[in-house]
Amino acid sequence: MPTILEVADVPALARGYELLGSGGGGTTSIYELNARTSTQWPRPVFAVDELDPATPVVAIGMAGSAFLLTERIPGEAPFADLISAAHRWTGTPPGAVCSIEAAGVNGLAGLSLAPELSFVDADLMGRALPRMDQFSVFVDRLPGLVIACGSGAGGVVVMETSRPEDVEQVMRTAVVAAGGVSGVLAAGFCVADLAEHAVVGTNMRALELGRAFLRHRDASWATLAEQLGGVLLGSGQVRQIEQDASDPLSSTIEIDGDDGCVCRIVARSESLAFMKDGVVVAASPEVIVMVEQVSRRILQVDELSRLADVAVISLAGPAWWSQRPHRIARVRPSAYGLDGLDPVAVPPASPSRIAEDPDD
Repeated sequence: MPTILEVADVPALARGYELLGSGGGGTTSIYELNARTSTQWPRPVFAVDELDPATPVVAIGMAGSAFLLTERIPGEAPFADLISAAHRWTGTPPGAVCSIEAAGVNGLAGLSLAPELSFVDADLMGRALPRMDQFSVFVDRLPGLVIACGSGAGGVVVMETSRPEDVEQVMRTAVVAAGGVSGVLAAGFCVADLAEHAVVGTNMRALELGRAFLRHRDASWATLAEQLGGVLLGSGQVRQIEQDASDPLSSTIEIDGDDGCVCRIVARSESLAFMKDGVVVAASPEVIVMVEQVSRRILQVDELSRLADVAVISLAGPAWWSQRPHRIARVRPSAYGLDGLDPVAVPPASPSRIAEDPDD
């Protein structure tokens, strides 16, 4: 039986998606407001094994600058043209939908089509990640994939490829042409493919995390981290934020720890690594969460400012990324050109319904 979501679940879902954003993924406020005011509730969420395995699936979300979404509010049907274009290309209408990432704004964006299509509890990242070549189906090079992206003024770019490098280069150009933010859709796969080539269960994980966060938001940091199933990495005041001279997209946030330690977060659009007194203690695909100490607000990387008081909590990364060498190589800090930050051991994995392949 599917899980039935009510409108009362939206705040918990939103907080859970923000936690899985790892400091990125965009604020959920716009889609949270849309969801709360929608009359199309309740909405069922299907596990992968609760739908016909042959059901065609589309994965949807917004790509580009999440900040621009606060100024350029998506229209009533931001994915309609993309679905139509993918249908014309594949010849098959979708019967189910999932999110490209069940994190940040895209968690609720994927749920927005639930009234029309069966919403599957799976996504292509399991947390927020910045690049389209990190979609799980492309990482695994699933054949026959189609990706569509708005290019502005009603235009749609459609591409058929299994090469991750092509996806990021071509579709990123389309996003820029669209003004820096656009809807994106991946198609050409079915429900059966999700069990092996996607991260399953992330939406229900987000709901559980969000509920725990709301229940224990005002507890001590150690208690909050424990209730989230995570680890308290540290707390303190932001001393400085430095941009990387060789990579303007990367920054280092230095925190004077309450325990006297010096903590550093290395980030791009998401937090990628956490160091304590120079030792890496957490790194992508682990989820590194920053919470403002007074308001207990989950912070985005670009919201951090000098003298802000924060706590940093790590949550286990999706197990899917740790199951194959070619997968983990796509999400470790070294995948972003950040040397010396990869963990020596594989990060602890969150509960997953994907079985390990004994032959790999």
